[in-house]
Amino acid sequence: MQDERVIIAGGGIGGLTLALTLHQIGVPFTVVESASEMRPLGVGINLQPNAVRELIDLGLDEDALHGVGLPIREWALVGLNGREVYAEPRGREAGYAWPQIACHRGEFHMLLYRTLMARAGQGAVRLGAKVTGYRATDAGVEAAVETGAGVETLRGRLLVGADGIHSAVRAQMHPDQPPIHWGGALMWRGTVRARAPRTGASFVGLGTHSQRMVIYPISGPHADGLSVLNWIAEVTVDGDGTWPHKGWFRPVPVSTFLHHFDAYRYDWLDVPALLSGAETAYENPMIDRDPVDTWVDGPVALMGDAAHAMYPTGSNGASQAIVDARVLGAQMLRHGVTPRALSAYDAQLCGPISQLVLRNRGAGPFGLLNLLDDRCGGVFDDIDSVVSPEERAAFMAGYKSAAGLAIDTLNAAPPTIPARAAV
Repeated sequence: MQDERVIIAGGGIGGLTLALTLHQIGVPFTVVESASEMRPLGVGINLQPNAVRELIDLGLDEDALHGVGLPIREWALVGLNGREVYAEPRGREAGYAWPQIACHRGEFHMLLYRTLMARAGQGAVRLGAKVTGYRATDAGVEAAVETGAGVETLRGRLLVGADGIHSAVRAQMHPDQPPIHWGGALMWRGTVRARAPRTGASFVGLGTHSQRMVIYPISGPHADGLSVLNWIAEVTVDGDGTWPHKGWFRPVPVSTFLHHFDAYRYDWLDVPALLSGAETAYENPMIDRDPVDTWVDGPVALMGDAAHAMYPTGSNGASQAIVDARVLGAQMLRHGVTPRALSAYDAQLCGPISQLVLRNRGAGPFGLLNLLDDRCGGVFDDIDSVVSPEERAAFMAGYKSAAGLAIDTLNAAPPTIPARAAV
C-alpha cells in the first residue's frame, strides 16, 4: 500500500492542504516535514475568496476559520497625504460567495494540522525528516529522505514538492535555475494591539514603490476595543538582485526603520505611534524566484512556493498554494494517481501563475500607488483629476482577473472537486 501513496515533501500550508485533499478523495499519502514539531510561526496572511472556497469544500467551516482570523470588509489604497486613492469592498460585501479571511499564518497552519491529525491520524505526517532528492522508477518514484538516523528511501506513485522557496525537489528538477531573486525591497513585519483603522476590518496600503506601509487586523476587537493588527513596513534600497545575507525573518528593533515613516501621521492613523507599540519586528527581504517553464518531471510535481514563490504584494501566495492542492486533487480524479494528472495540473496552472509571479514583482495591485507617485508624488487634492475612476477600476480588474479573483467567474465556477468524489 505504501508504494501506492503520494509522497508530499513539506508540511506547510500547501502540503497540508494537499494531504487533506488526498484524504478527501481516497488517495494514500505521507507528508514528510523537516520540523521536529509543528508550531505556530509567522505573522499575518490573507486567504482570498478562491482559497476560502476550497477550504470550505474541504470541510473547514467558517467558524473554524474565524477562530484564527476575521473576514476583511475593505481593501484600500491611500496617498502620502493620507487621502483615499482607491477603495473597494472585499469578500461577501463585494459580492463573492465566500469571505476573504485575514489571519495569523501560524494559527491557520495549526488548524490545518489539527484537522489532518483528526482525520488521517498521527502517521499521516513524518516530522523531523526532509526529502533531499528523487529518482523516477518504472513503478513511480523513490524519494531520498534525510532523518536523524541517516538517509532512507520512500517509494510512492508520485512525489509532490511542497518544500518552499528553498525546495530541494525544485533544485533537482531545475539544477540551472538562477538564485533567489531580491529586487531591493526590505520588509519589516510584526503585530501590535491597536484600534483597527477605517471599517475596523480594512486592508490598508499607503505610500509608494520606494516606501510603503500595509496594515490590517487579524483579530476582531477585544473587550478594550483593540484588535491585533498585522503590519508591514517596506523600503526599497539599492540592490543587485541577490540577498546579501544568509537568512531572514531576523528580529530587529523598531527603531532600526521607524525614521522612514516619520511623516506618516494623519488624523485617522499615526504610523510611528503604531509601530512603536510593537514588541518585536522581523526583517525580511521581499524575494521570489524566476518562473520556470514546467513544474513537473515525470512522476514529480512542484506546488506552492516551491513552484511559484512570489512577492506578497497581491496577498495571494498562501491562497495559490491552497488552489494548487485542489487542482492537483481534481486532476488525480480525472487521470488517476499518475504522471498524466501532474501534466494536466502543470498545463492548467504553470503558465498563468508564472505570469502572476512577474505581475507581483512589478508591484501587483500596489502598482496603482506607483502610478500616483509618478503623476503627483503621492500628494493630491482631487484623485479623479490625477487618475480617473475608470483607470483605477480597470487597473484593479486586470489584477483580479490574473489572480483568479474575478467575482462573476469565481462565483459561477463549479467546485474544483465535486462532493463525495473519490479516485
